[in-house]
Formats: sequence, C-alpha cells, structure tokens
Amino acid sequence: MSKYKSLENAWTLGSGILNTEPGALVVHPENIRIGKNVHIGANVILEAYHLTKMEIGDGCWIGSGCFFHSAGGIKIGKNVGFGPGVKILTSAHTGFPAIDPVIKTELWFDSVEIGDGVDIGAGAIILPGVKIGEGSIIGAGSVVTKGIHIPAYQVWTGNPCKFLRHR
Repeated sequence: MSKYKSLENAWTLGSGILNTEPGALVVHPENIRIGKNVHIGANVILEAYHLTKMEIGDGCWIGSGCFFHSAGGIKIGKNVGFGPGVKILTSAHTGFPAIDPVIKTELWFDSVEIGDGVDIGAGAIILPGVKIGEGSIIGAGSVVTKGIHIPAYQVWTGNPCKFLRHR
C-alpha cells in the first residue's frame, strides 16, 4: 500500500467506515485507526508517522481543512468535533543551538490526547504534549500550548489558551 492515499466516500481504513468529502488525504494509512461513523471534511490531511499511531474514535466529525500530524502520536476519543481548519501538531523543532537555522535543529515529540465528547472550535491549534479531558470545549482560534492538561468539562479559549469556565 502506498504511504499516500486519497480518501473516497465510504473508504475503509482500519476498522471504520468513513464519510469523506473531496480532497481528504492520509499519509501512512497503515498507522491510522479510524472508528465507525466518522466524517472527514474536504481537504483534511491526516499525516501519520512511520513510528507512531493515530487513533480516531467512533462518531467523530473532522471539519474541512483540518491537519493532524502524529509524529508524537494522537489519540482522539469518541464523538469529538473539530471545526474547520483545526491543526494538531505532535512535534516541534528545538531551535537550539540558536546559531543554526531552526529547520536544522533537533525535533522533539510528544503525544496529544483528546477525551470523549470534546469540541474544538474552528482554527484552533493543539501543540505537542496537550491532554484535553472528556467533554471539554476549546474556543475557535485558540492555541493550546505544549504540556497543558485541560480537565474534564471545562471551557478554554485564547492565545495562549486559558481557563474560561466550567461546563
């Protein structure tokens, strides 16, 4: 199987059946497991990594233009909603030593875990090492920075993302 695959309507990947819109793409599909009744919007890119896994639970909705990069691993629970343009990144350049161009510096990796029933607003960015608890909401345009652990049933928003209220 090629490491690049364009998704078609009702294409089976892992154990799930997908409802996809045009232009959806996966990289390293052998490392992606998608649950049942998952919707993948137009031009979504699911970029798995050859050493780690991406898991997307049953009943998820992934809006158009999302980009999920799982070099550090991604685990998404059931019934999670992603607005258009959400980005999940699980690796970053260290930027050290400072004299080197950033692209030439070492990478560090950390997983992202998203609990069941989470809703992530349009354009939000989730960075490596983030854990989002069950039923939480991340506001549109928010940037959830590395290492933040959001407890269950909370609303967080902003750049950088901060606690707003309980659900």
